[in-house]
Amino acid sequence: MLRWLGYAGISRVPTPPALLRELSASPPAAVVIDMARAPSQGRDLGILLRRRNGTRFIPLVFVGGEPEKVARLRALLPDATYTGWKRIGPALHGAIAHPATRPVVPDSAFAAYTGQPLAKRLGIKPRMRVALVGAPAGLPKTLSPLPNRVQLSAELDLPPDLVLWFVRQPADLQRGLPRISRGIREAHVWIAWPKGGSTARGELTQQVVRLQGLAAGLVDHKICSIDATWSALLSRRRSRPKPTCT
Repeated sequence: MLRWLGYAGISRVPTPPALLRELSASPPAAVVIDMARAPSQGRDLGILLRRRNGTRFIPLVFVGGEPEKVARLRALLPDATYTGWKRIGPALHGAIAHPATRPVVPDSAFAAYTGQPLAKRLGIKPRMRVALVGAPAGLPKTLSPLPNRVQLSAELDLPPDLVLWFVRQPADLQRGLPRISRGIREAHVWIAWPKGGSTARGELTQQVVRLQGLAAGLVDHKICSIDATWSALLSRRRSRPKPTCT
């Protein structure tokens, strides 16, 4: 669509911080984010772009998406452009021609989750089986209040609907990933690590967790701050291509 309108673009899965560095070094005329494909990831990318000095003034154009989710995003980024694919041409032209001179900057990368209960932010729903693997003491209390009839377990004994896995060292992550990847089956897993880590010191960071997960066949698509100690990435097993008939 964009190429047909005369724009040269790139299409990729966002992988901060590498993508953010690339956009800072060579800012594009605009960033178009499809809210119908991965709304949480698209929203988080938009917030990250606004919070970074080198990308703050790049016009943001959000396309499509559920009205309720788009309304919440508008409250955070009111000076971005919101449109549908049928009007992407004039919307993109207007965004490039009239960029925000004083862009609104959200207070936090987690601004979209402010005020939401932790269980909701983690996607815990009624009747779910949630496995807490390597969890710190007191986590069930931190998660409360939980939706009705949620079952918490300490291991992957039963097929879970969701897994919260807490890792403290890079070696623990590398050693445990094969078992977790097999155990989650079609479920999602939050991989949590201690905040404040440094790659230079050989500690866990968001990028380390993401790259190790990708190597094990897990694709992440959401980040969450659990508490003052833990951050987490939501991942699931990479989809296998469907066989084609010949």
